[in-house]
Amino acid sequence: MVERTPIFNAICQFILLVGLIVALLPFAIVIIASTHDIRAVNIVPMPLTPGSHFLDNVREAWHRADLGHKLFNSILFATAVAFGKVALSSMAAFAIVYFRFPGRSILFWAIFLTLMLPLEVRIVPTYAVAANALAPFQAILNVTGINWLIHAVSGIEVNLQWGLLNSYPGLILPMVATATGTFLYRQFYLTVPDELAEASKMDGSGPIRFFWDILLPLSRPNMIALFTIMFVWAWNQYLWPLLVTTDPSFGIAVTQLKTLIPSEFGLPDWNVAMAGTLVIMAPPLILVIFMQRWFVRGLISTEK
Repeated sequence: MVERTPIFNAICQFILLVGLIVALLPFAIVIIASTHDIRAVNIVPMPLTPGSHFLDNVREAWHRADLGHKLFNSILFATAVAFGKVALSSMAAFAIVYFRFPGRSILFWAIFLTLMLPLEVRIVPTYAVAANALAPFQAILNVTGINWLIHAVSGIEVNLQWGLLNSYPGLILPMVATATGTFLYRQFYLTVPDELAEASKMDGSGPIRFFWDILLPLSRPNMIALFTIMFVWAWNQYLWPLLVTTDPSFGIAVTQLKTLIPSEFGLPDWNVAMAGTLVIMAPPLILVIFMQRWFVRGLISTEK
């Protein structure tokens, strides 16, 4: 039993309040700066009361950065990546937990070890695969001599090419694998009673039906929590979309922030940049607000 200590509780509440102020202060400055005109935002110190130019700044940022098209690309990219991660991780964890095959534990730990390899570490091979997704198969044909044999018999040289640069598949497909989601689903599946799988088997259900009708409904809170996390993660990606999309029509909103930042000799309209920042951060913020109840339940719920 935890003893009530009013003094300690007051100290904890004070520390939490200070932390909240420190965390919210940058957002407050961004919101206030987005409401001023260019003269007021460059005054030192900047006024700490809201201005009346918010809609004008949003309109300017919207047109300058082409945020309508870029937000559509970002929503498509983040949604597809999040759905892909949820689907792939749920199926991978299902195979690891419910199927008995040699090397199952080794396979899981191999997937788990990829947590130590962030995107920045594997960016070069990932980009090489995106430049030609069939390059590994071409290498197999060359190494095994199959390509030489086909050329000797038919005179045709096999040259496999499938470029994913400047395309939606190139943006999405390299991002859908996730060790975090696989680990989360594996831990959940291990809590499901074995009797449930045995009863399903006795009723004549196969693996696919057991997965679709029983496991997926049970894992709905985990699914929503993982989707929310991965949507925000994909929305904030900068390096990969910047590398794989040289065509502006495939750019996303986060990479467009660079067009709103004043250049060295440009007009210091930080008010427009702050307004554009608020527009870009709004979709994931709205998603987290609406999914908060399911998000928390999926992370801490113990009811199985």
